[in-house]
Amino acid sequence: MKRTTFANWPCTVARTVDLIGDWWTPLVLREAFYGAKRFDDFERILGLSRNVLTQRLTRLVEEGLLARVQYQERPPRYEYRLTDQGRDFFPIIAAMMHWGDRYLAPDGPPVVLHHTTCDHDTHAEVVCAHCREPLRHADISPRLGPGFPDRHRETALATGRFDDSEPGQVD
Repeated sequence: MKRTTFANWPCTVARTVDLIGDWWTPLVLREAFYGAKRFDDFERILGLSRNVLTQRLTRLVEEGLLARVQYQERPPRYEYRLTDQGRDFFPIIAAMMHWGDRYLAPDGPPVVLHHTTCDHDTHAEVVCAHCREPLRHADISPRLGPGFPDRHRETALATGRFDDSEPGQVD
């Protein structure tokens, strides 16, 4: 079955889902955050087939979340290292963990994140970049941003779901 691509949609959620929206890609990234680097480590930990793992790692390298770096010449062997773009994905994984811990882990979190800076266990919280208050759905109103295609603007505004006023400052 051919998958619909969202890569060109005027929505960054759709584009992100296009990149990481299969079952295995977020888990490959999770293991990279936990320290896995070598193909055999990912394969052993996740238990997925070599061809699926190869496809996921290749896509993450192509999209810039991982870098394939040679660590041995004879025979050539490579490891997968998180790039800046890949490391910037960590808060999304942490937020998914927090949601799963709250709603899908009746016996408690299977893994606890420990913040070494303050030496406390923690969880992800999404806060406003300006006032640092937690972001709650009830307190948010979506606005059309500068990247929203002009050809879809009138249709989007007609739904009444979006504001078209000047966006505020984003830090």
